[in-house]
Amino acid sequence: MTGAGQRPVVLVVDDDPDLRASAVQALDLAGYVVQDVALAERALDYVSFGFPGVVLTDIRMPGMDGLTLMERIHAIDREIPVILMTGHGDVQLAVRAMREGAHDFIEKPYSASQMTELVARAADFRRLVLENRVLRAAAGQSDDLEQRLIGRSNAMIDLRRRMRTIGPADTDVLIVGQTGSGKGVVARALHDLSPRARGPFVVIDCAAIPSDLIESELFGHEQGAFAGAMRARTGRFEHAIGGTVLLDDIAALPPPLQGKLLRVVEDRAVSRLGSNDVHRLDLRIITTARVPLMAEVEAGRFRADLLYRLNVVTLDVPPLADRTEDIALLFMRLLAEAAARHRIDAVPAVPPALLAGLVARDWPGNVRELRNAADRFALGLGVDAAPDAGAGHAVTRLADRVAALEKREIEAALAAHGGTLRPVYESLGLSRKSLYEKIQKLGIDRTAFIADGEPPETGSNP
Repeated sequence: MTGAGQRPVVLVVDDDPDLRASAVQALDLAGYVVQDVALAERALDYVSFGFPGVVLTDIRMPGMDGLTLMERIHAIDREIPVILMTGHGDVQLAVRAMREGAHDFIEKPYSASQMTELVARAADFRRLVLENRVLRAAAGQSDDLEQRLIGRSNAMIDLRRRMRTIGPADTDVLIVGQTGSGKGVVARALHDLSPRARGPFVVIDCAAIPSDLIESELFGHEQGAFAGAMRARTGRFEHAIGGTVLLDDIAALPPPLQGKLLRVVEDRAVSRLGSNDVHRLDLRIITTARVPLMAEVEAGRFRADLLYRLNVVTLDVPPLADRTEDIALLFMRLLAEAAARHRIDAVPAVPPALLAGLVARDWPGNVRELRNAADRFALGLGVDAAPDAGAGHAVTRLADRVAALEKREIEAALAAHGGTLRPVYESLGLSRKSLYEKIQKLGIDRTAFIADGEPPETGSNP
């Protein structure tokens, strides 16, 4: 988010090093956080849904041009403002691009004041977009959370409902879920739903920080506090003041640090190493765990008093095994994102049989593993959709197995065809009437597979 706690970001894309350096200098002096790249392909590495800023790009560049870059960016988030830099001969091209979604354009040569004025207007627009997303989500509207946490299963509907209740509160939250299930996405969404959304969101990976540095990283230190402390350092907790701190994989925190963290959680204050001064912390604490922390307490690896302080509210993120009905829809969304990320012009078509195979197999790595599969498929490397050997999908009655197979095949076909019925019943060899009856009998919600903005098929009953 942009706002009081975070400066807007401007991504400058230009293959001319002198012009790029000049733009970076002017924007830096104007108070923006500036990232710059020479190639449009590199720019996509910096862009994601919710990107907190503006893209300023030249039109004519080697490789991918600015117009193609704009299309790829808008495939990720259509409300990211893109300002095009154009030469005199490309003005008509830029005007056409504005009709196709460009936020504005500026003709070379331009003054620094012209550029910063355009960027300021675009940054204000982006700030309002992001603020409105937060407000809509906090008011109970589903579009923002449903884009982040895809799924129509009961487990996901319940998770989003609880998040809308918990997000605006200032209570600490413990998020529990298997590896790759989306705990970090849930944590970020809770921050964006809260009154602290404009403040910083600081992630601390408890498993990744070396044990001899973790205390300094968390709490900070004064100059000379230990050998090698050549200057004072602000800790991660202080960086998060006014916002949210995420303690990722909290079970990996060494036991000696758990006691010190308990004091920080209780007192909302921290003292840097080498100092007795107390720094008050106005922040929210969110923690994630891959394993049940009560089991870690019983094994003596985690402090019970710390657990009781952290789990004021606990959210369980369901694994894919508990929401198999979401897999086909989720794979199609991840595939579209992968195509945009890897600069692939058209999203590859997915045969319904392949989607059905993806639904049938196990995903121990959950959404992260499914995302990797979508990346491989987008790159033409194929994907193993066969059910894992020995996977337990047994159902007692033959009729139940047949019904489960029918539902899986129909849902896969609906996902592959964006919810349009004609290609579904034609590909499955069914009549329109038979498909309607099966959708109703099997409790399939066709609307979950209809592409955004696509009108419902005329004459359809489900």
